[in-house]
Amino acid sequence: MSSPTPRTAATAIAATGLRKSYGAQTVLGGIDLAVRQGSVFALLGPNGAGKTTTVQILSTLIHADAGQATLAGYDLNTEPSRVREVIGVTGQHSAVDKLLTGRENLMLMADLYHLGRAGARARTGELLERFGLAEAAGNLVATYSGGMQRKLDLAMTLVSDPQIIFLDEPTTGLDPRSRRTMWQIVRNLARSGVTIFLTTQYLEEADQLADRIALLDHGTLIAQGTPGELKRMIPGGHVQLRFTGAGTLRRAKEVIARPGKADEEALTLEISTSGSVPELRAILTRLDDHGIDAAEVTVHSPGLDDVFLTLTAG
Repeated sequence: MSSPTPRTAATAIAATGLRKSYGAQTVLGGIDLAVRQGSVFALLGPNGAGKTTTVQILSTLIHADAGQATLAGYDLNTEPSRVREVIGVTGQHSAVDKLLTGRENLMLMADLYHLGRAGARARTGELLERFGLAEAAGNLVATYSGGMQRKLDLAMTLVSDPQIIFLDEPTTGLDPRSRRTMWQIVRNLARSGVTIFLTTQYLEEADQLADRIALLDHGTLIAQGTPGELKRMIPGGHVQLRFTGAGTLRRAKEVIARPGKADEEALTLEISTSGSVPELRAILTRLDDHGIDAAEVTVHSPGLDDVFLTLTAG
C-alpha cells in the first residue's frame, strides 16, 4: 500500500482550543494558534506559563485534554504518526551523546530514520559542513563547547529534513557569540521554507528572529502579533529632538504645541508619540514650516521587555 501524498498549506500549524490540566491545575486554558509556513513564530511567557506543555502537545509527546490542531495539514489527534514524520524537536536540554563523536551522533540518527548507509553518510557530511562542524566531526562531543553541542543537537533534528521544527529554549546557557550564530542558523532555516516554532526566555531573541509572537501567561494567550504590533500596544514611546540653542528649543516647543518635556541644559525636547512614521513626519514638517531645524532626532519605542513586564504584571 503506497503512502498518502503529504498535504501542504500556507498555515503550517493551526491549533484551536488546546487545553491541558494536571489534577486541579490548569496548564493550558484553551489556546488558539496559527503559524505561517516558512516563518519564525515565538511563544513567550514567564516560567510556568505553559510554553513547554504547548510544544509537547504539538509535537505529539503528550495529549491535550481538549482541542484540535493540524501540522503541515495532518491532524494531531487522528494522524499523530504523520505529524511525527514532518516535525523535528530540539528540546531545552541537549540530546547528543557525549561519548560519541559528532559524526557518530549524526550517523546514529540517520540510522534511526532508515536512510541507508550511503544516504546516512551523505546527509551526515552535508549537515557537518552546514553547521561548521566538519573539522571536529571525529572528536568526542564531550570535548565540544556548549555552542558546538547546541549546533550538533539542531543538526540531528534536521537529519529527517522536517518541515516544522520546535526549538524549546534553544540558546539557554550559550555565550553571546554562540547565540548569534544560532540565530543565523534559524534565519537560514526559515528562508529555506522550514517553519520554526520557538520558545525562549530571551526577549531580544524573539525580537530579532520572530515574524510573529504570542505571549502566554498562566495558560492563556494574552497577546499576539508582530514584534512591532506588540510594542505599540503599550504607552511609553516618544521622540527626542535636540537643538543647537535654548531659543530654538523654546520656539520649537511653542510651534509643536504638544505635551512635552524640555531640558534646557541638554537642549532637548521629548514628545510622547506612538513612534509611527506619519506622526514623526508631521512633527518635523511643522518645525520645517517655521524654519526650525533639529540637530538630532531620536525615536524611542517600548521594547518587548516593556510589553512582557506590562502585560504579565498580574
